[in-house]
Amino acid sequence: MAQPKALITGIKGFTGRYLAAELEANGWDVWGVGTQPDETDLRYRCVDLLHASDLRAVVEEVQPDAVVHLAAIAFVAHSDVDAFYRTNLLGTRNLLAALSGVRDKLQCVLLASSANVYGNTTGGVLTEDSPLNPANDYAVSKVGMEFMARLWMEQLPIVIVRPFNYTGVGQSENFLLPKIVGHFRNRADAIQLGNLNVWRDFSDVRAVVRAYRRLLEVRPAGATVNVCSGRTHSLREVLHMVEHISSHCLQVQVNPAYIRTNEVRSLSGSSARLRDLIGDWDVPPLEETLRWMLSAR
Repeated sequence: MAQPKALITGIKGFTGRYLAAELEANGWDVWGVGTQPDETDLRYRCVDLLHASDLRAVVEEVQPDAVVHLAAIAFVAHSDVDAFYRTNLLGTRNLLAALSGVRDKLQCVLLASSANVYGNTTGGVLTEDSPLNPANDYAVSKVGMEFMARLWMEQLPIVIVRPFNYTGVGQSENFLLPKIVGHFRNRADAIQLGNLNVWRDFSDVRAVVRAYRRLLEVRPAGATVNVCSGRTHSLREVLHMVEHISSHCLQVQVNPAYIRTNEVRSLSGSSARLRDLIGDWDVPPLEETLRWMLSAR
């Protein structure tokens, strides 16, 4: 049996690196695209998703059995609002158009959306059938991507995943938990944060990429799937956890400039559909993930 071939967009990013390692460890031949030059990696192509002809050329060269589309502008407070729509919506459309040329070979196309599409929620558990209520441009761009992808559902075996917050070693300190961990690791005296009264469903990146791999294997074409732990923690709890693990105290300063009027207050997800599709799936407790991040150098 031939070795299955996967193409990952955004392979040099935080999630892409972990997913590539997960797939390779489970027998996949992994190729990738991204915007960072790397002439030493023979299975990597530097391609801008907005350059449709270059993207088509790579797809024709690789002839993938499966595609995982991770490339996106993912930082909610990104300063260039237009970039959300160019990359997350138009870039995805270019990819799907390119994949239509090899659709007879494709077994699964996994598109990474976001739990941010659910918007502001104060209680309850969000299922895939919960109403969409995006509260910022990043979330709107992901909703647009999902609706656009539906135009291709009859042509391509598309699966849409909605990951909730996840973290791990190597994530940029632009993101909240790596920022907190970095301050404690460096024994900082103080940290400036925004709203401390937000609740999030946090997962470990290693568990998230295992879920992605299993979805590629079971190929539930047409499905939309939450990827989440089903457990929520407040930002205050996270601070207490890291303080306990590191045995370091710092002053928490609430900076009004970091408080967004469109802040999503609570995101709690149901992973029932995911578990129905892929079977047993374990997410490490958040404290274990934070210990891993604190010990990394």
